[in-house]
Amino acid sequence: MTSKERAMAAFDHRPTDRVPVFHAGFSSRAASLALGREAYVGGGIQQWREARALWDGPDAHAEYVERSRRDAFDLTRVLDQDLVRTAYWRMAQRPARKIDERTYLYGDPDGDYRVMQVDPETELYQVIDESPRPEPTMEDLGREVEREEEALARSRPGSGGYETEREAMAAFPDREVRGGGLGLNIDYKRPIWLEAIALRPDLVARHFDAQAERAVRSVQPQKAVGLRLLAGGGDFASNKGPFYSPRFFHEVTLPRWKKIVDECHRHGCYALFASDGDLWPVADDLFGATGMDGFFEIDGRAGMDLRRLRERFPDLTLMGGVSSHTLHTGTPEQVIAETLDAIQAAKEFGSILVGCSNQVVSQTPPENFWAMVKTIDENR
Repeated sequence: MTSKERAMAAFDHRPTDRVPVFHAGFSSRAASLALGREAYVGGGIQQWREARALWDGPDAHAEYVERSRRDAFDLTRVLDQDLVRTAYWRMAQRPARKIDERTYLYGDPDGDYRVMQVDPETELYQVIDESPRPEPTMEDLGREVEREEEALARSRPGSGGYETEREAMAAFPDREVRGGGLGLNIDYKRPIWLEAIALRPDLVARHFDAQAERAVRSVQPQKAVGLRLLAGGGDFASNKGPFYSPRFFHEVTLPRWKKIVDECHRHGCYALFASDGDLWPVADDLFGATGMDGFFEIDGRAGMDLRRLRERFPDLTLMGGVSSHTLHTGTPEQVIAETLDAIQAAKEFGSILVGCSNQVVSQTPPENFWAMVKTIDENR
C-alpha cells in the first residue's frame, strides 16, 4: 500500500498492510533530533520565531515561512508518517517593540499592550507583562460575541488560502494531507466563559453557532482543493473530566458538532476531533451521536484507552497511543512497552494510527524519543 492508501483504509475501516503512523505534534527540539538540524516546527517557539522574523522585515519573514514549510514536510518523510501535517503554530502579528532577543511588546506601549517572552527550555512563548485590564463582565462577553457574528457576516470564504496544503499535495502525491478548520470551543482559561455556561448559556450557544458556521463554510473549499481529512476540536477536559456538564454538552455543543460533521459527510470528507483529557462523560454524544470519524490527542493517562475506545465506537478511527507524559518522564523501557501496546492494539482492532498522542515536548529525553521511533519502525 502507499501511505495514502494505508491512511484512508484506516478511516474506511479496511485492513492495512502494516500499522499506519501519525504523530500529532513535535517540539522544535524533538523535531531537530529527527532532522539533524534546528527544526522550524513546534508551539510557542514558532510564534516567537515569527515575531523575530516580522521584526526583521519581509525577507526574514519569507524565509521563516519557507523554513517552517520545509521542516514540517521533512518530518513526514524522515519519520515515514502516513499523514502530512503541513504547519505548526503561527502568530502573524508584528511586534511594536523589541525588548531583547527573547522578548517582544505588542500593541500600544503607552496604552493597551502585552509583553511576551520565549523560554528556550520549555519552548513556551508567554505573556510576562500587560497593561491593566478590568475583569470582563457578561456585557463585555456579549459584545465580544456580537463582534464575532459581525465578522462572520462579512466573511466570504473561498478555495484560496490553502497554498501550503496545495504544496503538500504536490510534494506528497502518495500521502494524505490533513486539513483543518473544524474548531468548536470556549477559551476555558478565561473564567468568564465558564461562568457564562451557567449564567448565560445563550451567549455560549451563539459563540458556538458562529464557530460552527465558520467550520461549515470551510468544508467545501477544502474539498475543492483535494483535502478529505478535516481536523479540529477544542480542549475542554482535564484528567478528571470535562469542564462543563454532560447536559450542557448534549443540549448546546452536540447539535453544533453534528452540523459540522454532517457538512463534512455531505462533501465526502471526514471529521477529526482533537482534545486530551477524560472525555468519557460525553463520549456517547461526541463520538457516537455526532457521527465523528476520527479522534486524536488521545490521553491514555486520562482513561481514554485505545482498546476500550475501539470496542465502544467501532466506527471511530483513533490516532495516537504513545503518551506525551510517558515520553517526557518515563524510561526508555516504559516508552517501548507503551508503543508496543499501541501497535498491538492497532493490529488487533485496525483503524488505529500509532504515534505520539499530543506533542513530543521539548524536554523529552532523546533516548525516549528514539525508543518510540525505533519501536514503531521495527514492529509496525
